[in-house]
Amino acid sequence: MTARASGTRGGAVTLSRKGLPAWLGPVADAAETVQPLQLSRFLPPEDGGGRQSAVLILFGDGERGPELLLMERASSLRSHAGQPSFPGGALDPQDGDPHGDGPLRAALREAEEETGLDPSGVQLFGVLPKLYIPVSEFVVTPVLGWWREPSPVGVVDPNETARVFTVPVADLTDATNRATTYHPSGHRGPAFLVESALVWGFTAGVIDRLLHYAGWERPWDREKLVPLDWRS
Repeated sequence: MTARASGTRGGAVTLSRKGLPAWLGPVADAAETVQPLQLSRFLPPEDGGGRQSAVLILFGDGERGPELLLMERASSLRSHAGQPSFPGGALDPQDGDPHGDGPLRAALREAEEETGLDPSGVQLFGVLPKLYIPVSEFVVTPVLGWWREPSPVGVVDPNETARVFTVPVADLTDATNRATTYHPSGHRGPAFLVESALVWGFTAGVIDRLLHYAGWERPWDREKLVPLDWRS
């Protein structure tokens, strides 16, 4: 079943694998079996704290094969400024139960608000375990989608988003585009140099694990270091 636009306004939103392209099968399988600690060492607080949020990990079929939809946040934002990310954000009360289908509805709503995509063309097929971003205290539900009927996308609000773009999965698995980034705090993590952007942090971590557990990962040099200020 395709999630309809009404799903972002309080209607039913469902998950379905029916009709997915064969190449998405490994991703859907991984979503059903992966454990939280296999994705990140940062897990939601046991006391239930944190801001409930969701991101949409949207796979499409582009000119060069499978691709992912990403956006670059505006440089003026206080949080995650200039950082490439999945569309997403905090749950609103109208999204519904944060432990039910609220994250599904929030992921579609935020993607529509940030990129202008038509949610009626998106089929949601899986959900990854909730993860945690300590710096912003977000408890994030990664929602997996198939862009069954692509629609035009672009910057809706320049104050929030600098650009919207797609990245071929082939570029994400290309060893020459992979690196390890390091933060002044000493933290290191996977990164991708694609589409004139450095994808790092939470987004890169989730992509890295998805590639791994879907069996798409190719050997790459983990000793190749890239600083966060790589453009300077």
